[in-house]
Amino acid sequence: MTEPAFPDHEYLTVPELAELLRLKERKIYDLAASGEVPCSRATGKLLFPAGEIRAWIARAKSGGEATPVERPQVLLGSHDPLLDWAVRQSRSGLASYFDGSMDGLERFVRGEGIAAGLHLRDAKSGTWNIPAVQKMAAGQNAVLIRFATRARGLVSREDAPALNSLKDLIGLRLAPRQPESGTDRLFRDLAAAERLDLDTLTLTDIARSEDEAVEAVRRGSADVTFGLEAVARAYGLRFTPLMVEEFALLVDRKAWFEPAFQTFHSFCQSEPFARRAAEMGGYDTAGFGTVLWNG
Repeated sequence: MTEPAFPDHEYLTVPELAELLRLKERKIYDLAASGEVPCSRATGKLLFPAGEIRAWIARAKSGGEATPVERPQVLLGSHDPLLDWAVRQSRSGLASYFDGSMDGLERFVRGEGIAAGLHLRDAKSGTWNIPAVQKMAAGQNAVLIRFATRARGLVSREDAPALNSLKDLIGLRLAPRQPESGTDRLFRDLAAAERLDLDTLTLTDIARSEDEAVEAVRRGSADVTFGLEAVARAYGLRFTPLMVEEFALLVDRKAWFEPAFQTFHSFCQSEPFARRAAEMGGYDTAGFGTVLWNG
């Protein structure tokens, strides 16, 4: 049997879940009422979080019993240059698969890694990471900890016109990030707040990492990107700050106590880690490891 094709959005409706599971809609209501399937109710309408539904399907045997998930020693989620460096420099043995905050959160819920790097801002409250984790990772036996804050803004070449806001992007070639990334979600939220019509922007090829986005500007295939100060400095480009964002790690509680993650965690509390963050610029690592949410 092929893997079910999930709709490309955060929540499923009753008809969508019924089609996915090949059940009648009445049965979906029964499953929701009994608590057998993850769901939430908004304005009287049942909605089913896609990430939790994926995990629910993955855990279920034919008899409906839960099966234990052995998580691979992989860090998922958003690409961060300091995190990427620390994984290698710590020699912890951890691997990484960075392809965006939402991608990482969904993969974490499915048990595809021991941790996920996130920078997901809730547009309504203006808070970071916790609302998304509460929606998608409740019951995962996980903990959300602080990694660092990062300066984010517009990255452009020194010989380009000065940029002060997102509205200055009209007429320029923008290197965008993938839709699964926290950067793309944040950019769209800020554009909506400034009433910037995204259809007026000229987009280049999608960049799937912070470095790739800034590199596109450096080599001239894009005029600007919505990137990190640390990466702009590394490539010798101009940086216009727009905000400070919070980057956190969602960590499986069992994996937390295993040697690989403990080695990585200890390294991130060391003097070489703090020195590297200061040299890169745009980071504040004070409070690394502070627990922000307990699953």
